[in-house]
Amino acid sequence: MTGTAAPAAPVLLGVRHHGPGSARAVRAALDRCRPTAVLIEGPPEADALAALAAEEDMRPPVALLAHVAGEPGRAAFWPFAGFSPEWTALRWALAHDVPVRFIDLPAAHTLALGGEETTPGPEVAATPRTDPLAVLAGAAGYDDPETWWEDVVEHRRGEGDPLAPFEAVAEAMGELRSALGEEGDAAQAQRDAIREAHMRLRLREARREFGDTVAVVCGAWHVPALAERQTVAADRQTLKGLPKAKVEIGWVPWTHRRLSRHSGYGAGVTSPGWYGHLFRSPDRPVERWMTDVARLLRAEGHPVSSAHVIEAVRLAETLAAMRGRPLAGLAETVDAIRAVMCDGSDVPLALVRDRLIVGDVLGEVPDAAPASPLQRDLDRQRRTLRLKPEAGVRDCEFDLRKDTDAARSRLLHRLRLLGIDWGEPLPSRGGLGTFRESWRLCWEPELSVRLAEAGAWGTTVESAATAKAESLAREATTLAAITALAERCLLAGLPDALPVVMRALTDHAALDPDTAHLAQALPALVRSVRYGDVRRTNTAALAEVAAGLAERVFIGLPAACAGLDADAAAEMRGHVDGVHQAVALLAETAEAAETAETPDEPTTAARPSAPDGSGGAGRAREPASAVATPATPAALAAPPPGLRDRWAAVLKVLAERDGLPGGIRGRAARLLLDGGRLTHERAERLMGLVLSVGTPPAEAAAWVEGFVGSGGSGGMLLVHDERLLGLVDGWLTGVPPEAFTGVLPLLRRTFAAFEPAVRRTLGERIRRGGPGAGPQPPDHGAAPGFGPGLDPERAAAVLPVMRLLLGAEAVAGSAQPGGALV
Repeated sequence: MTGTAAPAAPVLLGVRHHGPGSARAVRAALDRCRPTAVLIEGPPEADALAALAAEEDMRPPVALLAHVAGEPGRAAFWPFAGFSPEWTALRWALAHDVPVRFIDLPAAHTLALGGEETTPGPEVAATPRTDPLAVLAGAAGYDDPETWWEDVVEHRRGEGDPLAPFEAVAEAMGELRSALGEEGDAAQAQRDAIREAHMRLRLREARREFGDTVAVVCGAWHVPALAERQTVAADRQTLKGLPKAKVEIGWVPWTHRRLSRHSGYGAGVTSPGWYGHLFRSPDRPVERWMTDVARLLRAEGHPVSSAHVIEAVRLAETLAAMRGRPLAGLAETVDAIRAVMCDGSDVPLALVRDRLIVGDVLGEVPDAAPASPLQRDLDRQRRTLRLKPEAGVRDCEFDLRKDTDAARSRLLHRLRLLGIDWGEPLPSRGGLGTFRESWRLCWEPELSVRLAEAGAWGTTVESAATAKAESLAREATTLAAITALAERCLLAGLPDALPVVMRALTDHAALDPDTAHLAQALPALVRSVRYGDVRRTNTAALAEVAAGLAERVFIGLPAACAGLDADAAAEMRGHVDGVHQAVALLAETAEAAETAETPDEPTTAARPSAPDGSGGAGRAREPASAVATPATPAALAAPPPGLRDRWAAVLKVLAERDGLPGGIRGRAARLLLDGGRLTHERAERLMGLVLSVGTPPAEAAAWVEGFVGSGGSGGMLLVHDERLLGLVDGWLTGVPPEAFTGVLPLLRRTFAAFEPAVRRTLGERIRRGGPGAGPQPPDHGAAPGFGPGLDPERAAAVLPVMRLLLGAEAVAGSAQPGGALV
């Protein structure tokens, strides 16, 4: 194959998949040979799709996705990056109007044989036991195969005959295949034999059609097999009897992250971002790379200057010379970046690895590419809503009062119902208001398979999600599952699915005798009732079911709380908290509906009570403008009057009934106290009875956990109520030594949930002499920082800092005579 004349036999270009050096060499070899046809390792079903690679809107990385017709879950990918040799050969053939064919085993056989994600990987690693790339690197005296590959391939700049490297690789692969023999996985060897037999048949067909001057671009491991002489009969015998399936194939976007081995894709490359840079920057790659790194670090707030870039380049080149490498590679650049730009820290270096070395590039596929109706509907909606798929993680916030944001929310919720998790809901920064939603978006290539699977449910996102919701409602076996489904239907805006869901919900609610199941289902159902405010959904039927469910919970809850062990009691205590929030929310929703009877008075978004049952004390309600439209009596059905009172009566029974688990009794007492239904004197009385010597320490500790075990709010209750703190302190100091070890884990869990400042304050109060001791003079053992009154000199010490924070004029303007600050 040497010389200046074009070769008169097939040119076998053995490559490393996704190698920029191989891609440059392939382009140079094709320019040199000018073949009459180009044959590429890939599924032959894609021959009809090859022309799309020349479209302007086709931007790699992309992949061929093949799946069994009617079974999208049985799928396989063939990814291509911009620096993949196969992609380079494909684009060269299209640019020079040369026929191009794919010659690998058809996807119809691959999927029928049970092959999973089929990806052109580095064929120099064809067997799991022995990595030929590692063997060649070891023979050259290298410990790292990647470093050897960079030195002998990636750092070459096209000197000499462009075909010479392929001749050397073919000879090396031939020797390796002979030396390794049968070593390796037998199944993989058989699979390779089948693929190579089909490649030889396709090569013969191409030679008959286009002549001998054809070029073959395939994994280097296959080159010796394609060059050996085998009869047509032998190859056909190898392929005889292979199972076959009907498949569908198309182009889908891919990502650099999925090309990385770190993503679990074993045929990838460890640094696709770096390889892409090498392919795009044949001249001065190190200098350009360091400039990109500096730009990234500066954008993230790290002080990196042009001097850092110069020093980093010098250090990388020096390291390469010391290590005997022709040019600085990835290892040298990483070491230089760490030392010069990151001050020896791996924290900013991790950002460089994630954003640049691996990268989050997402490819694009033109509209002309074949796609399912569901895919086209999704593409249309995302363009309308300006939701662009991105490989990197992006957080966004939607204001549901705006039509566009509300439509985005519905689309993402519908996709989640179909199992397409493009977005993940996050806790909203706005607290518990319903008009704001936070999402974390990230498009992964696997979602294309999910989208193909979802096509069985319908041709549009809405119709598919509706059909899927109806199916889930019919198959649901628990009441909680159906109430959660109802909530998801309202979030997704699927009114056509609600009748089926409501019938299933009513049937299960009527037949389920388990109060725990009813209590578990109630919160999701009540949350769904709220969506009439923001999402303009008629939830009257849901409100009626929720009210009836709440009444059944009220009746059965005291009996359901009896006779529970510790784990069951903890679970039931969580149900009590959920019901408490649900009742508050249901009552507020009804009050909002009554207020809305006056057209000129807008309603406010109903806010549930805080998790500790405080009713959200201390928090401002959402303004009237926080909701899209006022709720109307037609949209919301009011629950029976006195709902709060009946729930308070249930809590009173739970708090005072002997024999119930201590955690539940303590929690009920706390909820009553926070709601103003229990006086402090009565709470003190209940605590005193429970913490008396007649109560087992474990039961008393469980009561304390239920009463104050709600994070910072429970701690603040003890901070401000010295009598309750005194009761807890007195009981704790009186626990017998033999019982203290048993209650210690429970108490640690209780008090560890308090905020650090709350724990510190409680400790200081106890240290000062215990609850009720009152202020003491400094010489009587007062803790540092505590005294009988205000120390003006120490208080004035904060004024300079306040001036810096607020501005001198602001502080001066707010000061009163004598230096006091309002």
